Amino acid sequence: MWTYVCGRVAQPARPACNVGKTLLQIVAFWSFFLWVLPTLIYQGETLLGLAHFRFTHPFWQLTGMALFVVMGTLGFSCGMIMAVRGGGTPLPLDCPNRLVLVGPYRYVRNPMAIAGLAQGVAVGLYLGSPAVVLYALAGVGLWNYGIRPWEERDLAQRFGAAYNHYRQNVRCWLPHCHPYSLPDQLPDPSGHIVYPQS
Repeated sequence: MWTYVCGRVAQPARPACNVGKTLLQIVAFWSFFLWVLPTLIYQGETLLGLAHFRFTHPFWQLTGMALFVVMGTLGFSCGMIMAVRGGGTPLPLDCPNRLVLVGPYRYVRNPMAIAGLAQGVAVGLYLGSPAVVLYALAGVGLWNYGIRPWEERDLAQRFGAAYNHYRQNVRCWLPHCHPYSLPDQLPDPSGHIVYPQS
């Protein structure tokens, strides 16, 4: 079922339409994964008598706020790049119809996943909740072993040699210091790859 419903390429639409859909997705995902679930986990932590494990020093709150803002900015900018340059949204049900190799994607393959998971850690730091931090870290494993393999197969199937070269040269989690450039021997006559051109 998951394979069937995911990977649906977005229908051609004006960038403003894709931006609007992306904004709605951001609001929905942030509300659920960064507010509702952490709140429930935090309350569960209290009910289980684990509140004494919380770290309450203001340093952690400030660190959490700063991390949330930085990673939120990264995630938001990646979503806008997907909407405007990729011709779709970050949601697999409405995914971009072009391979985007600009902006943060030149340095790391999955900046949106990094941003979202780091925001989860930021919420945990702000709340001083070990359980919320663990919830966010568990998301790393879920994404890396549950979602990423499917996503990479889908991208390889749709974009072929260009994506395979990108995957071999740009790491999934650890950003490169130097931006990726698509080799000249991998042309894109279909126009389905967005990358910097000199």
